[in-house]
Amino acid sequence: MTEPEAAPASAADATLAVPVWDLPVRLTHWSLVALIAFSWWSAENHHTDWHLWSGFGVLFLLSFRLVWGFIGSSTARFTQFVRGPVGVVHYLRRSASWIQIGHTPLGALSVIALLGLIGAQLWFGLITTDEDGIVAGPLNRLVDFETGELARTIHHQLFNVLLGFIALHVAAILFYHLVRGKKLIGAMIRGTGKAPAGAAPFVPASALRLGVALFIAAAFTAWIVSGAPPLKP
Repeated sequence: MTEPEAAPASAADATLAVPVWDLPVRLTHWSLVALIAFSWWSAENHHTDWHLWSGFGVLFLLSFRLVWGFIGSSTARFTQFVRGPVGVVHYLRRSASWIQIGHTPLGALSVIALLGLIGAQLWFGLITTDEDGIVAGPLNRLVDFETGELARTIHHQLFNVLLGFIALHVAAILFYHLVRGKKLIGAMIRGTGKAPAGAAPFVPASALRLGVALFIAAAFTAWIVSGAPPLKP
């Protein structure tokens, strides 16, 4: 399947706004922010049903973002910015040589950590049960009662860890804004940002790829919400 091509950025275009983030990435990002905040509020105020459905929404968004990280637009793909330890060290030593738009290898560590923590938070919520065994996640049947209770405790405590990483994420954004002069929040809102000279152009994904990613995320979420029944051949 071929992707539409964009004209490469030149040195003269280095200060011009160019596409950086596609709409699916931006909607997923801000929807996750809203739903995680709502999940906290609903749990604190004992709105169990709302909390469950908010968690299912987070599950759909996370599933979509993971699929989009493989078949989405160029800056959304993990291969664009995720690097191994050697690549991260090289970036730290020569950060000025990084000319790609989107996430840097250092920023990738934050992205992967946050996605991993959200995934872990979801998993423990899906298998959890309350002390009376009345309210339980859709996958609680896969574990025994003691494990479900332990998952509830971890689910509560792990959220504090997630909040800590979110705080670090925000602090890093403020650092880049105040010290490096990079307006990352604006780029995640508008979808455009400044491109360094020689940066590879943003390449959008096709509508077909978007449809495939949405279908996979929706089907997987529906399967989990239904209790992950065995798939019939």
